[in-house]
Amino acid sequence: MEVPKDLKYTQEHEWIRVDGKKAVIGISEFAQEQLGDIVFVELPEVGTQIDQGNPFGVVESVKTVSDLYAPAGGKVTAVNKELETHPEQVNSSPYENGWIIEIELSDEKDLDSLLDADDYSEQCKNEME
Repeated sequence: MEVPKDLKYTQEHEWIRVDGKKAVIGISEFAQEQLGDIVFVELPEVGTQIDQGNPFGVVESVKTVSDLYAPAGGKVTAVNKELETHPEQVNSSPYENGWIIEIELSDEKDLDSLLDADDYSEQCKNEME
């Protein structure tokens, strides 16, 4: 299972890649494996304000429907429109082509409460036992 070291993670299995005030958000490889084949991703509108810990969208798989929770608060500056016609990219490339939204961070302190790669790997290992 891939857990990139340059990302931060939520306990709900979202990841965030920060570059200055911008951040890209998606779901982890572990999450997409647990969900199975992704068939639909509900994306927020560009300009939507999202709050840390609150749902910002939905991912639907052949097994279940799951809310997506914001790892940090901010304003949505871009959404991955490719997922409207190719939601399977979340499965095939969760950290690259399968990104879900980009935000402009409201408060960088939100990142302090997230898991680093080692802690997140440990959480996943515990969930599989």
